[in-house]
Amino acid sequence: MEDRMFHRSSEWLGTAGLRPTRQRLALAALLVGDGKDRHVTAESLFAAAKDAGEQVSLATVYNTLRAFCDAGLMREVTVDGARGYFDTNISDHPHFFWEDTAELTDAPADRLVISDLPEAPEGAEVSKVDVVIRLRRKHG
Repeated sequence: MEDRMFHRSSEWLGTAGLRPTRQRLALAALLVGDGKDRHVTAESLFAAAKDAGEQVSLATVYNTLRAFCDAGLMREVTVDGARGYFDTNISDHPHFFWEDTAELTDAPADRLVISDLPEAPEGAEVSKVDVVIRLRRKHG
């Protein structure tokens, strides 16, 4: 692993107090090593790890992504009630979901205005609002 990627990954884990195990460092390097934000599924990260020569199981990838979310390093965005995408950008922002490629990308947050949310039921509070804008390419 390149020194800069290792350093960035180690720092990322350190900000959340996570122990930098070999597998966590390897997966963190794939996620944030180049300084760019990522939207991954567990399966796509598993494939990227395999391509990079990392010996890691799909279960370990799932568990590591869950640990990263629990530590506040990532957030999960669910599309269609089942497909989970893991986002390294933890700021509040909307997403585009490209139906033809099943890709999740960031949408510009400065253009989104949510002016009025329904009141939460008694005894509940809104914890977050996920906005996923589904897109399909025009044909013709």
